Amino acid sequence: MHKGEQRFNFYHNQLQTLLDKAAKQKNPALWLYNNNARTPLFMLEALAKIYTELHNKKRFSKIKEHFKLLEDALGAIDYYDAIAKDFVANKNIPAALINYIQAQTREKIQSLNELLIEKKWLNADESRIKKIREKLNDAGWLDEKEEIDQIREFYGEAIYEIIEFIQKKKYHYENMETDVHELRRKFRWLSIYPQALQGCVQLAENKKAPKHLTKYLTKEIITSPYNKMPDAGDNEHFLLLDQKYFYALSWMIAELGNLKDNGLHIIALKEALQQTASLSEPAAFKKAYQLTGEKKEQLQTLLDKAENITKVYFEEHNLEHLVVGSSKVN
Repeated sequence: MHKGEQRFNFYHNQLQTLLDKAAKQKNPALWLYNNNARTPLFMLEALAKIYTELHNKKRFSKIKEHFKLLEDALGAIDYYDAIAKDFVANKNIPAALINYIQAQTREKIQSLNELLIEKKWLNADESRIKKIREKLNDAGWLDEKEEIDQIREFYGEAIYEIIEFIQKKKYHYENMETDVHELRRKFRWLSIYPQALQGCVQLAENKKAPKHLTKYLTKEIITSPYNKMPDAGDNEHFLLLDQKYFYALSWMIAELGNLKDNGLHIIALKEALQQTASLSEPAAFKKAYQLTGEKKEQLQTLLDKAENITKVYFEEHNLEHLVVGSSKVN
């Protein structure tokens, strides 16, 4: 079996186990959400994104859409559920607003339950995964060296797209979702791809790394399991990423994530106020700031902070130094 197919199978097996258990539950969607089905789905979507650009574009594009639909549905549940839990812990948030967010969570769970049935994810005999495995079986895989060369090119293109995105924005953010969250998504894929590829991407240590990277090398970042590459296994060809530049990327993902979460909490509260109290958008924002408390930063402050850290990061040209090159086992 080709290494590409093995990578898909590794996460297919994880997902299939979860789906089999979910099929026996009264609420399969809620069970999948509570049992971290999103992680193998991220990995499978990442693999499909990579291989869509390597070969068999049409085939892998369809596979990617299946995984993306499922992952997006779980993400929508996570969005409202995480906010609802935080609001419950805040005594200033009225019950009516918490009820609205919780109702949105239930609605997203129901949507996922419908999707699981419609797309036959829970059908043991003719499961979606079984069909995807069949399509992967004769995908015309590349040899290992050619594949690594192509993965290196793909990763470089993904980096270039992010730089292009920032150049268009000119470090100016007006929208938490389409600016900050979108940039973080793009960054996050750069972190997910190496995990999904099961050992053929490794970090190379550069002892002469520039001093400006020191600020990114916090204990949390250096010890994060997301920054430890999967074991090299029997791979013979590798894509090498600079360890400290990868840590800097990870720091940006974490920082933008915190700013994004705080911003989306305000936006969700504003949405709840508009829906339950029929307030205009400016009035709803004003009320949301009152309810979250004076110590909480307002949306514009969060956007400004995201602009500032982004400007520093990109002016240091950190992404351009992330890829070291490719290597072969001697």
